[in-house]
Amino acid sequence: MLISIATASYTIAAVAYLFLTVLLLTSWRGRLHGMVLPVACLLSVIWAAALAFQATQTASLGVLPDILEVLRNAGWSAFLLVLLGPYHQSKPADTRKLRPAVAAIAVLYVACLALTIYANSGFYAPIHRPTEALNSITGSVVMAILGMILVEQLYRNTPAKQRWGIKLACLGIGGIFAFDFYLYSEALLFRFINTEIWAARGIVNALVVPLVAVSAARNPQWSLGITVSRRIVFYSVALFGAAAYLLAMAAAGYYLRFFGGSWGTVMQVTFLFGALVLLLAVFFSGTLRSWLKVFISKHFFSYNYDYREEWLRFTRTLSEGEHALGERAIQALAQLVESPGGGLWIRQESGDFEPVTQWNMPVSGGLEPAESAFCQFLRQKEWVIELQEYATIPEKYDGLALPSWLQSLSKAWLVIPLIQHRDLFGFVVLVQPRSKVKLNWEVSDLLKVAGNQAASYLAQNEAANALLVARQFESFNRMSTFVVHDLKNLVSQLSLLLSNAEKHKKNPEFQEDMVETVYLSVQKMKRILEKLRSGGSSDKPAPLLLAPLLRDAVKSKSVTEPKPVLEIEDTGVTVYANSVRLERVVGHLIQNAIEATARTGQVKVLLKKERDFAMVEIKDTGHGMSEEFIRERLFRPFESTKSAGMGIGVFESKEYVSELGGKLEVTSSLLSGTVFRVALPLYAEQRAVKAVHMK
Repeated sequence: MLISIATASYTIAAVAYLFLTVLLLTSWRGRLHGMVLPVACLLSVIWAAALAFQATQTASLGVLPDILEVLRNAGWSAFLLVLLGPYHQSKPADTRKLRPAVAAIAVLYVACLALTIYANSGFYAPIHRPTEALNSITGSVVMAILGMILVEQLYRNTPAKQRWGIKLACLGIGGIFAFDFYLYSEALLFRFINTEIWAARGIVNALVVPLVAVSAARNPQWSLGITVSRRIVFYSVALFGAAAYLLAMAAAGYYLRFFGGSWGTVMQVTFLFGALVLLLAVFFSGTLRSWLKVFISKHFFSYNYDYREEWLRFTRTLSEGEHALGERAIQALAQLVESPGGGLWIRQESGDFEPVTQWNMPVSGGLEPAESAFCQFLRQKEWVIELQEYATIPEKYDGLALPSWLQSLSKAWLVIPLIQHRDLFGFVVLVQPRSKVKLNWEVSDLLKVAGNQAASYLAQNEAANALLVARQFESFNRMSTFVVHDLKNLVSQLSLLLSNAEKHKKNPEFQEDMVETVYLSVQKMKRILEKLRSGGSSDKPAPLLLAPLLRDAVKSKSVTEPKPVLEIEDTGVTVYANSVRLERVVGHLIQNAIEATARTGQVKVLLKKERDFAMVEIKDTGHGMSEEFIRERLFRPFESTKSAGMGIGVFESKEYVSELGGKLEVTSSLLSGTVFRVALPLYAEQRAVKAVHMK
């Protein structure tokens, strides 16, 4: 039984010192203290592990445990000597006096090591074969006394204001040497080592670890520079707690089975199943996880947050997720303080701050005017408001008046302002956290910075939505402009028809042309209405013969003066275009030519093929245009030389011709007429080019 106790005792000591060594190695700042303390802890790990191993063996490890104890004592003594140096800076003479003392202590430890090797007593196996190696025991007593003297010197020479940082370490390390002194003094007196005291020695050394760890936390220069992530500490603590719980439950189940008689097995299985279910319920509890994270941040780290991890998580939550951006913004802020929900208020065009969304929070009403005292306080102070603190210490928030709707919100905890360009863009109300979080300067500053970042995301999203609406209106206005332009042309054409009706109403040819013109005008108006209903989705291109299209376009202008003349050199010319839009382009150019030409003039439309293009020429003998006008104004929208013109027809014509892969060219001079050339790629050639590109 004592063998098992000794094995467990020294195993616990080895694990405890190993854990402390890892913590120290992961937070060193490059000081000498940070090198010596982890070495002393590592030597203690090896020493305790060797004793735990030997306690389970029938054969001794020989002189090895004795050597490891000397090295362990030397490591702790070296650490105490290193600490003695900085506290003598105000007394340079004392610092010089330490040098011979250090040399003497080093010589003493070398002598103890030599004596231990010489004696080769193996007295670290008292359970198997007690020894009376007085020389080695005497050396151990001397090392214990020397260690206690160093601890006393360190504490006495430390200024009173600085003892807070080293008193627990002095208590722990002094306790190690004091226990060794008691163990070996009794062995020296009775000539054998008390096995029970020796077995308890491992647990005593393990109890020292928390004292040294707290002192190391109070003195950051004692530790090393690699930082253990909070995630590793969180999962390590969670797994350690789960392991301890399972061991305790297993022990309880064993005793239930042992003392339960005939019901023992049933009781054991039932108890272990219930314990496992309870562990899973606790393990997946969000409240417990929040409490553990807050506890670790508060007691294991200098700052509450691992800012790199928190900022990455914050940005990831804002940028990704299945929820809308408003909900993601609330969630990202709530995660920083372990809050399970909240609501978002954003300033609207009405000037009021309105609730736009919520996350795990009941729908809450409450419009807040932008000029209210509450919003003015948030805008000017940019403070994170803790509602419970306001209720108990209202004078801290001088000038703040909480709105009634906010006071009526259940479990409301924090109000976080969202500042954009030094103005209040909105604010977030968070509910009570799962575990208690103290709103100190660090938490408040992090929430303010995160709130500003969330405000920039939300403002960008608002701007993108506004731009989308503006583009929709722009598209609608542009389509409306083209529709109005088409209606203007139809009205002009019908007006011209009416003006000629009185003169030619008895002419059968005129009557036939008039009926045809009215029919075509009605068909065009029907297409315009269809386009308005479909939103322009009917404008799909297809293979199109140009000759029939030009005939219809010229025929619709046949009642005008001068009457356009059509010449077709190749009737099989085919292009790939939308018939309605292309007819509108050709019809507009013919209409412009007619309006620019006197009644006695000529308007001629020619269709021919040049290489891989279909060429449509519209030539008139009108007043023409200057080069400056063609270069600077002709193809610009809303530029026109006609009093009733909109300046949109030529712009639309060039846009659509370019869209088809063609060109619109103009040749003109004042008083000598104008020629528009529309060059469109032939349909067969287009198909061949597309086939090459697909290959």
